[in-house]
Amino acid sequence: MNLSTYARRRQRAGELAARWPFASDVLTFYAALLVVQERAFDESRAHRVAPEDVASFAARYVMPRVVEVTAEAAPPPLQQGALERFATTDLESNCSRWLRGEHLKIYDRYLARVSTAPVLEALGDAAGEACVHPAGHRGCPVCGAPPQVAYVAAGPSAPRRYLQCSRCTADWPVEIAGCAACGATEEQRVVYAERAGANDKARFPHVRVDGCRACGRYLLTVDLVRDRRAIPDVDEIGAVPIDLYAKERGLRKIVPNAMGF
Repeated sequence: MNLSTYARRRQRAGELAARWPFASDVLTFYAALLVVQERAFDESRAHRVAPEDVASFAARYVMPRVVEVTAEAAPPPLQQGALERFATTDLESNCSRWLRGEHLKIYDRYLARVSTAPVLEALGDAAGEACVHPAGHRGCPVCGAPPQVAYVAAGPSAPRRYLQCSRCTADWPVEIAGCAACGATEEQRVVYAERAGANDKARFPHVRVDGCRACGRYLLTVDLVRDRRAIPDVDEIGAVPIDLYAKERGLRKIVPNAMGF
């Protein structure tokens, strides 16, 4: 079956919700959110949304549906926070600020991020024209944002490591050893942490923490060689105990994911 990218994400979210009961609520909500995002992706392509119109299109046509599904299915804190911000904030301005890489409070960031993401994804390589690239950035080659998650995939002769963008979902290859935040090398005290305790190793044999002693930041890496069914951005959302493991060791995530952790 030739499933769309969004259908594959929804299918994986359902699989993981059944496998990981501790993350079932957030994964079930994420699957419902993906329905809204797929519709936005299709409409963005159908209407040929231009890069300069991403913020206005997302605020006018995507965000109301995002808020509707959030009110129906999100965990209570996200429901309340998103509804309050939707009623009181300048929605298009928040989307523009997200595209410029400015700091947003947690619920403003959530609304702007999940509303603009499918529109940027529909633009493909042109997504960079809608975004501001910070000077000297080490991020996404398309839009300039920092990575959300790393993954390892089989290569022609050896596994390769890739990063996935937190803003437009583009992927790009990087060196296996190296901090995705500051560029420190393994010799500069990059730490590839174990998969927490024995229970977490059993539950997440394909997910690890990549943390850096030089800058104190981390992201999760999903190993597609170990689990070929994994989808990095979905598995990253479900691997809540691995995030907790990293934070308990004083590490700070490069970018919180769409669900806020």
